[in-house]
Amino acid sequence: MLGDPARLRDLELFCLSVAEGSFSAAARAAGLTPSAVSKGVTRLEERLGVRLTTRSTRGFALTEEGR
Repeated sequence: MLGDPARLRDLELFCLSVAEGSFSAAARAAGLTPSAVSKGVTRLEERLGVRLTTRSTRGFALTEEGR
C-alpha cells in the first residue's frame, strides 16, 4: 500500500537523492547515513521491480525508468 510511511520514505529518499545529486548529499540533508539512503532506494527498486539507478563508487546515474 502506497500510504505506508516506510514506502513513502523510500520514495522520498529516491527523490532527495536525485535532487541532491548523490546518496551522500541526500543522507546529509535527511540526517541519515549514505548506506541508509542506498538501502531505501534498493527497497523501492525491489517493490517496483525496476532499476531506478546505476551505482558506482563515483556516484549514481538514473536509468530510463528512474527518469
